[in-house]
Amino acid sequence: MAKKDTPKSNIEFEIVKLVKSRRDELGITQTKISEFLKVTRGYIGQIEMKSSASMYSFDQLKVLATVLKCSMKDFMPEKQVEKSRGEEY
Repeated sequence: MAKKDTPKSNIEFEIVKLVKSRRDELGITQTKISEFLKVTRGYIGQIEMKSSASMYSFDQLKVLATVLKCSMKDFMPEKQVEKSRGEEY
């Protein structure tokens, strides 16, 4: 499901960190998340690595919000995230 050949942007990795933090807070494993999303545990591991381009889709974030008993907006950083090197807005 990788969308590009480069690592995640800073904003993507912040989203992943917020999902992982909530997952850890509730004691939910990568394996359990992979079952809900119908992907492999290894894919969840790839998503949680900054160096991997793999990323959750919006549909997956919606499922995660339900599973993790929160809102999708809880996966958005509160503060502005610096641009990644070479990224333009």
